[in-house]
Amino acid sequence: MLEYLKKYWLWAALAPLFMCGEVFMDLLQPRLMKTIVDEGVLGLSNGGVGDLGLISTTGAKMIGLVAVGGFCGVMSGVFANLCSQNFGNDLRKAAFRNTLALSPGQTDRFSTGSIITRITNDITQVQQLVTQCIRGFVRTGMLIVGGIVCMLSLDLSFGAVIACSLPFILFCVIYFIGRANPMFGILQQKLDNVNSVMQENITGARVVKAYVREDYENARFGKANNELVDTQLNILVLFSYMTPIMNILLNASVVAVIFLGGIRVRGGGLTPGAVMAAITYITQILNAVMRMTMIFQTISRGTASGRRVMELLECSPAITDGDFEGETRLKGKVEFKNVSFGYGKTDILKNISFTVNPGETIGILGETGCGKTSLVQLIPRFYDVREGAVLVDGVDVRDYKLEALRDKVSLSLQKSELFNTTIKENILWGRQDASDEDVAKAAEIARAKDFIENSPDGFDTLVAEKGMSLSGGQKQRIAVSRSILKGAEILIFDDCTGALDLKTEAELYERLNKAEKNMTKIIIAQRIASVKSADRIAVIDGGRLAAFDSHERLLETSEIYRDIYNSQLKAG
Repeated sequence: MLEYLKKYWLWAALAPLFMCGEVFMDLLQPRLMKTIVDEGVLGLSNGGVGDLGLISTTGAKMIGLVAVGGFCGVMSGVFANLCSQNFGNDLRKAAFRNTLALSPGQTDRFSTGSIITRITNDITQVQQLVTQCIRGFVRTGMLIVGGIVCMLSLDLSFGAVIACSLPFILFCVIYFIGRANPMFGILQQKLDNVNSVMQENITGARVVKAYVREDYENARFGKANNELVDTQLNILVLFSYMTPIMNILLNASVVAVIFLGGIRVRGGGLTPGAVMAAITYITQILNAVMRMTMIFQTISRGTASGRRVMELLECSPAITDGDFEGETRLKGKVEFKNVSFGYGKTDILKNISFTVNPGETIGILGETGCGKTSLVQLIPRFYDVREGAVLVDGVDVRDYKLEALRDKVSLSLQKSELFNTTIKENILWGRQDASDEDVAKAAEIARAKDFIENSPDGFDTLVAEKGMSLSGGQKQRIAVSRSILKGAEILIFDDCTGALDLKTEAELYERLNKAEKNMTKIIIAQRIASVKSADRIAVIDGGRLAAFDSHERLLETSEIYRDIYNSQLKAG
């Protein structure tokens, strides 16, 4: 992750530099207090007569040093936050960018909740780690080392207090941090589970309500949340033991300094001001050690989160660019050559071979789960074939640059994905530079224009998240408008008209064929009525191409097709 931090090296250097200034001012204060007590109040070098002027001038110096230290602390905080926030911003964008580049199969291996947690909470933890390393760690480290040096410079006998207390403190820190460290990774995994349950229930709220499963989902969320809370409590309980132990050691050290200092003052080897300075130094040292334990806690959690973020960043996209830019003589030709494909060890598509000619309309028909959607998703390279090849315009799709390949393909899915913006903006996803006339024309072809114009704000009507403010048929028609507007060589309809009645669907295809005669169209459908007017129909059975011909010829030659036809149309 250092590559994301390098560009902010100046801020990363200035933050600890200013922090050194703040700590230096803090370390000077006890020395000045010693002067005020010994000379200004007790007048040890002036026959016991105090010096009010000395108190005033030294006090003014202390106020000045506090002001300088405060300025340094503010600037350190500013630079540390500039560094960590910009670093986190770049890291979050890189993680999101890499997530978008992953294939669907790779993102499925992470859960949605886990990806959200990694890009949000985990990167926040890494940001805090950076802040602590360039600011908090410097402050506590300097206070510990500087405080020890300053304390020993007052009287070497104070070294005995440090030598006795520090080993116990270090043992506590190492023990508790060592116990807590493995729990932070588990904590983030529990947060993944909570986010996953929330995401599923928010997106599937209507299903939950329809099946009256609120109690079940509340229990499921409660279980995930209880596991998160239990893990968090285990960590907090562990550190709750550490805090009083550290406080006991701190107060015992202060008592030891007072006791030892009193003996030295009585013997004339030390002044009361020096004892007060020593108490301040030992307090600074031990408070710094206690803060260091919290910093180590942040470092432990940040390190665990950093590993999770790096898992996402280091997951190389399985689908990568080829070298071909996409300029071809042919426009809209698709060939499947002995294609086999599967998600696990078993192939769901087996030795598929057929050709779609430019401008041709092809239907794909088959039982649910036979691999129709998987077949067309090989065209824009959402997945790669295991065997064989898919060719677009005579070129293997694996040789294309992904952007060039996907510019040739327009896809409308069975599940219509709409975004929380206006209807017009959703349609413009197909082509950002399209005019209002082009948008209206695409909506008219998709049979969407009438209901859009009757919406409260027409094309500027806001669509709720995931299109929840629209009916299923309205969502599908907007999604179809988007795919038509793109004007790609190859248009794929993946059962995207299932929510439309047959009359509306027939009118849509009729308008589409008139408006886009040269566009190659591949239509996946469950209903023969949706594809029977296609030039040819591919019948998929058990992952194999059972037949490929026109509707009339298939009725004569394909028993599978006849069975589907009879069950859907003839009996009706």
